[in-house]
Amino acid sequence: MSKQGYKTFKGGIHPPYRKELASGKPIQEAPVPAEVIIPLQQHIGAPNNPLVSTGDRVAVGQKIAETEAFVSAPVHSSVAGTVKAIEEITTFAGARVNAAIITADPTQPPFASQLLKPAGELSAEEIRQVAREAGLTGMGGAAFPTHVKLTPPKDKPVDSVIINGCECEPFLTCDHRLLLESPVDLIEGLKLLMRAVGAERGIVGIEANKMDAVEKVEAAAAGESNISVEILDVKYPEGSEKQLIFAVTGRAVPPGKLPSEVGCLVQNVGTAIALFEAASTGKPLYERIVTVTGPAIREPSNFLVKIGTPISLLIEASGGIEGNAAKLIMGGPMTGWAQKDTSASVVKGTSGLVLLPEELVDVRDERECVRCAKCIDACPMFLMPNYIVEAAKKGDWEKAELWGALDCFECGVCSFTCPAYIPHVEYVRNAKAEIGALKRR
Repeated sequence: MSKQGYKTFKGGIHPPYRKELASGKPIQEAPVPAEVIIPLQQHIGAPNNPLVSTGDRVAVGQKIAETEAFVSAPVHSSVAGTVKAIEEITTFAGARVNAAIITADPTQPPFASQLLKPAGELSAEEIRQVAREAGLTGMGGAAFPTHVKLTPPKDKPVDSVIINGCECEPFLTCDHRLLLESPVDLIEGLKLLMRAVGAERGIVGIEANKMDAVEKVEAAAAGESNISVEILDVKYPEGSEKQLIFAVTGRAVPPGKLPSEVGCLVQNVGTAIALFEAASTGKPLYERIVTVTGPAIREPSNFLVKIGTPISLLIEASGGIEGNAAKLIMGGPMTGWAQKDTSASVVKGTSGLVLLPEELVDVRDERECVRCAKCIDACPMFLMPNYIVEAAKKGDWEKAELWGALDCFECGVCSFTCPAYIPHVEYVRNAKAEIGALKRR
C-alpha cells in the first residue's frame, strides 16, 4: 500500500507527469493524410506477407498483409485509395520492414460494418478469431498479438482479467480520454476478454490522478457484480504488467514466466475497446488514439489517427512546434524512441508524440558508475541494472543474461535515477539483441 492507502508495488519512481497539457482535450479526428505508409509488420512475431501489389485499389479496413503463423497479426488499410508501392522502410525503432505506401482518395467512405452475430453471443473461440482477423495487438506499446494472449496454456487457467487504465507514462493521455469518453465500450470489451479465457472476474486498474475516469468507469460497470475498479497509487511504472498484477491481486509473476502462471491476463484500455468494436461491427485495427503533447507543441491534443499517418501531419494539426524544440519522442519520455526527423508513421503501438524543449533535454555525457545503488532501489523487477550494464560493456552476454537482462522490460527508471547519466536501457536493449542472436545460432 502507498502512504495514501492506494494499492501499488515496491520500487518505482515519481517523475514529473505533465498530464495537464492534454488530459482535458477531447478526442478529435486527425486529418486524413494524402499518403499513408503502413508497415506490414507492427507486432511481435512472424512477419506478414503482402496481399496487395502496386496499382491495386484498396478499401478502408481491407486486409493488405498476413501470414498463417500463429504468433502474428494481419495489417489492414486505413484509407481507401491506390497502392503506390510495396517497399522496404526504416521504422521509428530503426528496424527495416516492408511497408505499403497508399495514396488516399480525396473522399473517404466510412468502414462498412460486417457484423456476423451479436457480440454477446460470440463463443470464446469466436472472440479469439475476431481478435485475429481484426489484427488486434497490445496498444500500450508492446504490440503482442491479442488472439495469442487470449489462448493461455490449458494447464494455466485464467481467473482474472485486468485492464491497464493506469497510463503511468508521463505526458500521455490517450487512455485517460478513452476511459472518459468510451467507458461502456471498455466494459463490453472487458466482458469479451473474460469470456474468451473463462475468467471469473474483471478488474480495471486506474491511477489516483484520474478520479474523473474512475467515476465514469464505475458508472459503466454498475450492475456487473464480477467487475470492479481498483484505484492505484500514482507511481511509475504502475501500469507495467507484472507490477499491475501484484498491485491489484498480490500475486507475483515468477521471473521468466507469463501472467497466466498466476491466473491473470492484462490488456490495455485501447485494446479492450478495439476488441468490442471488432466484435460488434467487424472493424479491424486501422486507427487508434494518439496524444500529441509536450511544452514544445503549440496545441497539445488527442487524435483519432489513421495507421500509417506521418507524424509530421499530427504536429501540424496540433498547431506546430512552439519555441526551442530539441527532442521528438515517439511514445512516452520513459519508454519511447527518439526520432531524428518527422518522417516516421503512426503504427498500432503508437500512443503518443512528445516534443520537449532544450531545457528539458539532458545531454550530459555518461560518467563512471558511482555504485550508489539508486537503480537497484528503484527497479520494479528487483534487478541490478548496474551489473547488467557492466557485463554489456564487456560483451559478456552470458553474464548479462545471468543478471537478468531478459527480465528487464525497459521501463527506464534506472536511467532516470542514475546520477552518472548512464543510459542503462540502451545497454540492456543491446544485450537482449546479442543474447537473442546467440540463442538462434
